[in-house]
Amino acid sequence: MMRFHKACHRFSLSPLCHLSPPSPSPAASLLLLPKLSGFSTLCTRRCARVRRFSDNPLTTVMSSRAAARLRCLASVCPGGAEDGGGTSNGSVSASATATEDDELALGTGYRLPPPEIRDIVDAPPVPALSFSPHRDKILFLKRRALPPLADLARPEEKLAGVRIDGHCNTRSRMSFYTGLGIHQLLPDGTLSPEKEITGIPDGGKINFVTWSNDGKHLAFSIRVDENGNSSKPVVWVADVETGLARPLFKSQDIYLNAIFESFVWIDNSTLLVSTIPSSRGDPPKKPLVPSGPKTLSNETKTVVQVRTFQDLLKDEYDADLFDYYATSQLVLASLDGTVKEVGVPAVYTSLDPSTDHKYLLVSSLHRPYSFIVPCGRLPKKVEVWTTDGRFVRQLCDLPLAEDIPIASNSVRKGMRSINWRADKPSTIYWAETQDGGDAKIEVSPRDIVYMQSAEPLAGEEPEVLHKLDLRYGGISWCDDTLALVYESWYKTRRTRTWVISPGSNDVSPRILFDRSSEDVYSDPGSTMLRRTAAGTYVIAKIKKENDEGTYVLLNGSGATPQGNVPFLDLFDINTGNKERIWESDKEKYFETVVALMSDQKEGDLKMEELKILTSKESKTENTQYSLQLWPDRKVQQITNFPHPYPQLASLQKEMIRYQRKDGVQLTATLYLPPGYDPSKDGPLPCLFWSYPGEFKSKDAAGQVRGSPNEFAGIGSTSALLWLARRFAILSGPTIPIIGEGDEEANDRYVEQLVASAEAAVEEVVRRGVAHPSKIAVGGHSYGAFMTANLLAHAPHLFSCGIARSGAYNRTLTPFGFQNEDRTLWEATNVYVEMSPFMSANKIKKPILLIHGEEDNNPGTLTMQSDRFFNALKGHGALCRLVVLPHESHGYSARESIMHVLWETDRWLQKYCVPNTADADTNPDQFKEGSDSSDKVATGTGGGNPEFGEHEVHSKLRRSLLW
Repeated sequence: MMRFHKACHRFSLSPLCHLSPPSPSPAASLLLLPKLSGFSTLCTRRCARVRRFSDNPLTTVMSSRAAARLRCLASVCPGGAEDGGGTSNGSVSASATATEDDELALGTGYRLPPPEIRDIVDAPPVPALSFSPHRDKILFLKRRALPPLADLARPEEKLAGVRIDGHCNTRSRMSFYTGLGIHQLLPDGTLSPEKEITGIPDGGKINFVTWSNDGKHLAFSIRVDENGNSSKPVVWVADVETGLARPLFKSQDIYLNAIFESFVWIDNSTLLVSTIPSSRGDPPKKPLVPSGPKTLSNETKTVVQVRTFQDLLKDEYDADLFDYYATSQLVLASLDGTVKEVGVPAVYTSLDPSTDHKYLLVSSLHRPYSFIVPCGRLPKKVEVWTTDGRFVRQLCDLPLAEDIPIASNSVRKGMRSINWRADKPSTIYWAETQDGGDAKIEVSPRDIVYMQSAEPLAGEEPEVLHKLDLRYGGISWCDDTLALVYESWYKTRRTRTWVISPGSNDVSPRILFDRSSEDVYSDPGSTMLRRTAAGTYVIAKIKKENDEGTYVLLNGSGATPQGNVPFLDLFDINTGNKERIWESDKEKYFETVVALMSDQKEGDLKMEELKILTSKESKTENTQYSLQLWPDRKVQQITNFPHPYPQLASLQKEMIRYQRKDGVQLTATLYLPPGYDPSKDGPLPCLFWSYPGEFKSKDAAGQVRGSPNEFAGIGSTSALLWLARRFAILSGPTIPIIGEGDEEANDRYVEQLVASAEAAVEEVVRRGVAHPSKIAVGGHSYGAFMTANLLAHAPHLFSCGIARSGAYNRTLTPFGFQNEDRTLWEATNVYVEMSPFMSANKIKKPILLIHGEEDNNPGTLTMQSDRFFNALKGHGALCRLVVLPHESHGYSARESIMHVLWETDRWLQKYCVPNTADADTNPDQFKEGSDSSDKVATGTGGGNPEFGEHEVHSKLRRSLLW
């Protein structure tokens, strides 16, 4: 399925997308940063699908299959959890293991897991990599490991769905790099010695790293610590040739406002920077006496259904505070020190230069604000300016969008997905819905795509580019003879790709691909893009010698019943004929095409000059990157990263297949500890860790996703850490919830959930690797919801459960959850029967609930775990609740993560490793308690966790930011 367009198209419009370091992973990371400014495309490696829940278009993270095999490098949203690590270890009490006296569980302070787990988590992360626009240099972006809790504990404002560090005037918890180094990529594929970027203040926190289009300069922001707090960010530039960095502004009083947009390169020597207005005074003070009551009214009887969004504006004081921190003054700044203010102060959310760098698309938010939806739905203006700040025209002024229906594929009314054509100067295109944004309304066409010049002549109307009956999904541009338009429909999982000729009205559009997005076996791959001289990306046309055909490259994941075998096809866009020119090794290694490297020239690329960047890994060998050059296919390895956890280098991994009782084929990845021999060692305690998914067909649900040869990337809270504790790990056993035809998947959720778990447990027991009474179940977010339901409805399968950041009472999310878009009143029985809260009296097995105190994920309020724990305790269930101060939906501080691992290990050693049938469930062995570090509540019985609406099940291990 060809979705690269979605990432490039949608993220270039997202004002919340910034380059920030990711949560550190010991696995190698790669980043290509060829675009002029905001690196706004996040392409994920294992996403089975893109979450359709995108009520806030400013914060949507979209999956792209064009670069679907890349290591996760960075969170594109600055509000993401801070990565951390390195030298800053928070205050943690002495190590306490699960074998110590249980009274430790009721003590104060954070705990440390056993050394065999702790050493893996504390392993230093490798640098992230970024190729220069001309692909001749590689930037190493150095990262720290886990951050201290003190970083998360800094005060923050929660406004319109955004968390703000008021002291820095940035997103709170913003991750950063600690240093930059440049390597020349030599002709033989080796790297020159590192040239360190110098001049950066000691301890400087680096963000928003961008290359100039000519590759001669880097721009980035720096914060430094002042009296225990980070300063406001200042824009710096570095000369790539000399490695010397300096502040961009001569004045020390000009600070970056990084709440939404940061800065963009206008040309090779000029940046447009979003700054804190110099005239801004002190923050508004909250009035001691309110001016009146808070009033919400619907006397117009408008139907407004919204999800349970968090961190919303609460009153006019919050609205004033939002304006205070989010308002920016745009400044044109040249490398020679020239500074010019442009426009008036406003809440600017996106700055997007045109392909020829003559114009800007400028997006901004304005009042009236809302108390029920986040900033992505606030009133929004989109204007065209010249790059020197002259106003040209207003494209649209979208009203407040509180009434977007909750049905899948519903969208905002009016112009949306506004962007510049990548292949033409100063040409804008966009889509407009014809169904009022309501997916339940049947209409044809459903979307129309328009195109118009930046400064149209008087009376010139927008040109209709294409009409679509499904929901518009983006465009990949090539030239006036070729562009690909994408549309899809979630309810049916249908996806179509159209071939159009943008410059020829007499050439009729035709369908290139029409398929199910669930059918990974039929996925033809995504078109590879080449970089233009302007810094944009267009479809790469390939020229074969003595052949006049129109060829493109399709980069595919290559899903097969034996696992993924990525490929690169030479595809004739006119005839549909394919020639496989590259394919991954199938026996031992897993290889992927990361990027096209021979793309700095204009026009068609010659086949004999093709150069690609590939990755290579195996079950036990971590990812390395290489260049492959045609015509002789010479391979030049360019990285040599050390193994991140050599103590598990010989772990055993197998992709297993088995069948559910209704005939659905299921898969899972079975990991076994190094040196384990079932014939000698016998069955092991086993940790079952998963996350359910919805499907429309049994055939699609049974397809194999992933590769048996992929390297086992172990994150800081991964279940795979318990390989070091001699557990068998059943990772990602498929839990398909299928709704064929008119049936909705959740109509038989519990039945299918239990059947899937039964099949998985039977398989590992049959293999003799798991002891039937020593199998624990766990999950995060929707996986926690799964865990609680399994303990309620399949207690015979598991000895205990671990549920992190879940939601357990679906009646608290009455207007939909996950992919369920029926309301509580439309599907009352479904909501009630799916809620493990309603079955708290049935949970008899021990359950550990963990939740971040500041969870801002829609649907997984911390209250969900609080109330579920009380329900469990009220029925005498053996349960424990741990609430992590300052943590959100995912956990990032070292103290928190180490304590989560300690809690988890203690739970497994106490309720899984022993024969759980004889486990002591004396209610007196736990007492209620809390301490100053993490809030712990214990009861005498089980519990269960829930999911996150926006969460992507598979770990984002690879990504590409363009």
